[in-house]
Amino acid sequence: MNNRTLLGLSLLTLSVSTGQAAMAADEKGEGFIEGSSLTILNRNLYFNRDFRKGQSSSSGNGYSEEWAHGVIGRFESGFTEGTIGFGVDAFAMLGLKLDTGDGRSGAGGSVDVMPYNSLGQAEDNYSKLGGAVKTRFMDTEIKVGDVFPVSPVVQYGDARLLPESFRGVTVVNSSVEGLSLQGGRLHSMSQPNTSSMRDGFATFYAGEVDSPWIAYFGGDYTLNDNVGFSLYTSRLKDAWNQYYAGTTLSYPLADDVALIGGLNYYKAVDEGRQLLGSFDNNIWSGKVGIQFGAHTVLVGLQRNNGDDDFDYLRQSDSIYLDNSIQYSDFNSPKEKSWQVRYDLDMEPFGVPGLSFMTRYAQGWDADYSNANEVYMRRDDNGDPLTNQKRWERDIEAKYVVQSGSLKDMSFRIRQATTRATDFESDLDEFRLIVEYPLEVL
Repeated sequence: MNNRTLLGLSLLTLSVSTGQAAMAADEKGEGFIEGSSLTILNRNLYFNRDFRKGQSSSSGNGYSEEWAHGVIGRFESGFTEGTIGFGVDAFAMLGLKLDTGDGRSGAGGSVDVMPYNSLGQAEDNYSKLGGAVKTRFMDTEIKVGDVFPVSPVVQYGDARLLPESFRGVTVVNSSVEGLSLQGGRLHSMSQPNTSSMRDGFATFYAGEVDSPWIAYFGGDYTLNDNVGFSLYTSRLKDAWNQYYAGTTLSYPLADDVALIGGLNYYKAVDEGRQLLGSFDNNIWSGKVGIQFGAHTVLVGLQRNNGDDDFDYLRQSDSIYLDNSIQYSDFNSPKEKSWQVRYDLDMEPFGVPGLSFMTRYAQGWDADYSNANEVYMRRDDNGDPLTNQKRWERDIEAKYVVQSGSLKDMSFRIRQATTRATDFESDLDEFRLIVEYPLEVL
């Protein structure tokens, strides 16, 4: 695939699908105003990370503590009536510092909840504004502007106070029953704790990359209620080509019992100017489990066969590996890992809206002996790190209000403990997240 092909292939494929759908009767939009929605999400986040050995903390005392409140407003119009409909999307977001004093903040870079000034002090507030124009023809929707893509290769992140976004063009088509196709070309991205767009991109393990754009294309196909497939590809110009294949499986054994499982596979190779060095990696994960009544038990396996970290866009959710969990991704060179997870839904016990989750994951055999210079990690003697190990334990409790004036308000507690050898931090992390969504329109 040459440098100009990816987006063109995306648009061509979607156009063919649209052409097939155009033979159907003309459809009218639901109306610009009639189809509009306005939502406001209040998100209150307390974030505490204790670096047990003092690593990775710019505060100097080995931990960071931040408390902030975010207001996320989104407007989505309907489409004007006619064969071709037009509309707009817009968002306004505000982050407010509640408590994070000197010496208790500054976990480092995009890990921080709030942005920091040149003195290393958290700003009192920050904001994000953006929007996109959109058009719909039959079963195809095109957006130009600030977008929030969701795919295994490019997906906006929403694990901090305010979500990140991208800027560019996206196309989605649903002409074929059970099949959703999408593609796009994006030229900038934001981070969760910044107001401005970054011209270019940053990856999780390599940092800033002087790449002019990222393009992606792929689709999801639902065969039936029990089986689904996904295929995607992306190109971070002059850095990588990534390819993804995944499945989701569910097989009912009885009215209240089902087997569940899935597979995820990524292949990543260097591209163009090799801004992230030369590499040819593949990594996979698989899970199998059982749902019975209120309980779900899962076991997962994962392995990186490459010589380098499997990288992805920084602070994004563009990694669908099963062992990519609250802190660790278990995606270091040659790393093998396993996970066991348990979920409990309290509705059958008379407490609807209350759920619990706990999991434990362990990785071993991470080896940087053959990593390129971008991803190389060395010990104090300058030798590549080998035989690296780590484990992580997560505990989560969540309650969603079921009725009344506070309906849909949620309270979530997330706790993570990780321990590792030389290549990762030992840390204890605690998050308290309260969210209150409001539907204005």
